Amino acid sequence: MEESKLFKQIAFIKEIDKIKYIQRKTKLFHSDRNENDAEHSWHLAVMAIILAEHSNTSIDLLKVLKMVLIHDIVEIDAGDTFIYDTKKSHSNTDEERIAANRIFGILPQEQAHELLAIWEEFEAGETKEAKFAKSMDRLEPLLQNTSNNGGTWKEFDVKYEKVYEKKKVIQKGSETIWKYAENLLNESVEKGILKKG
Repeated sequence: MEESKLFKQIAFIKEIDKIKYIQRKTKLFHSDRNENDAEHSWHLAVMAIILAEHSNTSIDLLKVLKMVLIHDIVEIDAGDTFIYDTKKSHSNTDEERIAANRIFGILPQEQAHELLAIWEEFEAGETKEAKFAKSMDRLEPLLQNTSNNGGTWKEFDVKYEKVYEKKKVIQKGSETIWKYAENLLNESVEKGILKKG
């Protein structure tokens, strides 16, 4: 029984190595190299540890860490959907649901249920942990784009209004971080690296 459980856990660990090959549109800080999903998830986890004190409410940090570390695992099957994509919705898709069931389903049943529930909680964005995790997910690419002279905003001609709309989710997790982010957006407009529509 224990051996069978271990085999399933190892199979999952091997499967999620594929996340290292999923390229995101955003690039590393001060770089022209695209970030991959594994780097993104790791960065969010460290950000959550460092910035947790700025959450609007007290949070279960371990749960937030689980959320940010697994939230993009579904992209192994579903691929990365660019947040500013005009053809495909960035919200939870059927492809992601199928991917979540398959990938988390590799694990022993109890762990599969736990990680699927955590992934669903993150996607729904209703709990205080999910709100803070999502604020981290929206903050990191903003920091990357400001470090790269507009980055994907310039590359894909994304206007201030659309960026603002997507980034204001940060406020639900942290008013303090949102004020900082909002200032960065306004400074980006002043610098000419983010254009108003």
